[in-house]
Amino acid sequence: MNRITAATARSFVNAIELPGVTRGAKALGPGAAEVNFDTMKNQAMVAGSDVISFVKGISAEWRQDIVNAALLAQLAANKQVPDHNKVFAWYDAYFDVLTNIGWVIQDSAFNSYEEQADGLEAHEAILKVAAVVLGGAPTALAIVTTTIEAMKSMDADNPWITIFDRESRKAETARFQISLAEQDDNGQFMVTMMAFGLKARSTVTQVLFFKIHKSRMKLKHCSGKVTINEEVLGSVRESIKAKLAGRTAGYIDSLDI
Repeated sequence: MNRITAATARSFVNAIELPGVTRGAKALGPGAAEVNFDTMKNQAMVAGSDVISFVKGISAEWRQDIVNAALLAQLAANKQVPDHNKVFAWYDAYFDVLTNIGWVIQDSAFNSYEEQADGLEAHEAILKVAAVVLGGAPTALAIVTTTIEAMKSMDADNPWITIFDRESRKAETARFQISLAEQDDNGQFMVTMMAFGLKARSTVTQVLFFKIHKSRMKLKHCSGKVTINEEVLGSVRESIKAKLAGRTAGYIDSLDI
């Protein structure tokens, strides 16, 4: 793998091609872009099909950087892999973007999960994965659990759900990411990522409440800790903002947790 530097990251971002803004994204209007990134509290954001929870203390600037990076990766993957049935090819493109802008991803291999999740709704399966990945960090697990429970209790027409549902599912497929961003004792940014891909025999509706039956679908996931090269990601902060100009209104929203 080539070494990722500030210079290579800038070249990479400048060369990225993004799809046009969808009608659904425009329909949410400018109000959805008024996101308040708050350093002083635990907070959750939806960025397309990515739900990102932040632990109190991460600066507003870095919260925005992480959200913008996740959205950029999704939109670039949408452009590269427009076929919604190619869920895992899409993830290859998604992780490639993150890797090239300073996210140090150790493992992006997906494993089958339908056996463990058989009979569960999607949000229950997410929490089972989170319990394993974050089992040694009860505070972090509590934040992710609170976020998922808050989403579960929302009305279907809430902007959060509208964005997440629109971006995560297409016909018989769904893909979505649940992440938690925190800083370790040395001040190093870390993101715990849980990515899910689902292929079903029938149309997927309301992703969080979709009942998982191993005989009728394939569910895979990958998870792990990701470190962030602050120098690299910080160096493309403005380039990413410029690339996303006019798009964030229909893709990003926040929820207090």
